[in-house]
Amino acid sequence: MAKPLASSSRRNEHEAPDPRVLRCVRQVALAGLALVLVWPAARGHSQWIGWLPLWLLGMPLSAWWALYRFRLPAVWRQRKTARRRRGPQAKRLRRPARARLPQAA
Repeated sequence: MAKPLASSSRRNEHEAPDPRVLRCVRQVALAGLALVLVWPAARGHSQWIGWLPLWLLGMPLSAWWALYRFRLPAVWRQRKTARRRRGPQAKRLRRPARARLPQAA
């Protein structure tokens, strides 16, 4: 019998990514960061691929984050983002209908 999906997703949440892939993505991200910081042409725009910092830094960083299954850092996970009110949902008040003005012809 198959395990419920919720328990398997919680189990996978704490698994570390493959260290070989992680090392490769980390090296590409750090190389992109070095290029963007050191070489002014890497901060520009290419006719063929577009904005270079996106491809040199943004995409490797998003791949690095994806390896960790898009988890937020522990500090952000512990902080409560929204406070929930106790009690029933608020009701919308009904406004009285406005009197229509006569239209000019």
